[in-house]
Amino acid sequence: MIQSFAIILACQLAGEILARASGLPLPGPVIGIGFLLGLLLARGQLAGLMPGALNDGSLEAVAGALLAHLSVLFVPAGVGVIQRLDILGQHWPALAVALVGSSLLGILATGMVFLLIDRWQNGGPR
Repeated sequence: MIQSFAIILACQLAGEILARASGLPLPGPVIGIGFLLGLLLARGQLAGLMPGALNDGSLEAVAGALLAHLSVLFVPAGVGVIQRLDILGQHWPALAVALVGSSLLGILATGMVFLLIDRWQNGGPR
């Protein structure tokens, strides 16, 4: 379990280092999850070189436990938002427009992707 958690944190750390050193416009944890995905994809070919946690299923168990408690990790962000209610009060019109606009764009993009996939699978428009 500790080895699995260490692998997850090492991937995140490697992503942070790469993001800060290269100036990539991606967050370090996103790059780190890419590293973890690469490790998981390569574990079949490199089974002898990989730590046991990548081969015995404990990494998946630790990741599942972290995901099960993911909501707890949002508490600090929520507290930060509450502490800055003055800024939210000053900029609420712009935030409301951004929230509604991004929601509508997300719904529109999802609908378009659904229609494209439906047409692709069924051989054209009906």
